[in-house]
Amino acid sequence: MTSRKAELAENLAEVEERIAAACRAAGRPRDEVKLIAITKTFPASDVALLAELGVTDVGENRDQEAGPKAAELLPGSALRWHMVGRLQRNKARSVVGWAHEVQSVDSGRLADALAKAVHTERYSGKREEPLDVLIQASLDDDPERGGCPLAELPALADRIARSGELRLRGLMAVAPLGADPAAAFERLARAGEALRKDHPNAADVSAGMSHDLEQAITHGSTCVRVGTALLGGRGLASP
Repeated sequence: MTSRKAELAENLAEVEERIAAACRAAGRPRDEVKLIAITKTFPASDVALLAELGVTDVGENRDQEAGPKAAELLPGSALRWHMVGRLQRNKARSVVGWAHEVQSVDSGRLADALAKAVHTERYSGKREEPLDVLIQASLDDDPERGGCPLAELPALADRIARSGELRLRGLMAVAPLGADPAAAFERLARAGEALRKDHPNAADVSAGMSHDLEQAITHGSTCVRVGTALLGGRGLASP
């Protein structure tokens, strides 16, 4: 085993134990919580090593970085790729080409752009299934951080459901900077409950990262997005 693979294996074991412990404390089965490895700024070789270690889901924040990685690793790979960063509408068609799921849908215009891109891919025979999406919910109403205001979630959810090209899977959120993450995740849990009254299949809650995954799991997260705790600190620029 290479030194990098050994390092990743050790980190993965520690993260898995944290998730398992949080699930035990919350009285939840471990298999209720999916781990997405956030691999932004790290090379495709690290993604390949994580896959060898059993990681099945990886997340990226930038289309221009993720596209080449996915192109290198997708053939013959069982990896599922998630777009978790803010997404501009003009990147929709590119993202649809590599992402199995987009977790950062925060506006009707972005949802429409993704639906149009999926329709084009399906019409050309490049894609068979609709695209899984999560609505990114804003827990602090800060437009600079992205996210759909909670009051606007029902309308956006209905718009996604009507598209025919997108499958609404649930909500994603990031705890506000400097705030109590537990309180933020409790607010997200309530929003998820309300969403499922009209969209019962939107059961996923993507919340919790390296520093706050325990609080997220306590409040019902079904998906944690872990980067630093798995891969180490990041540089300022992508390789």
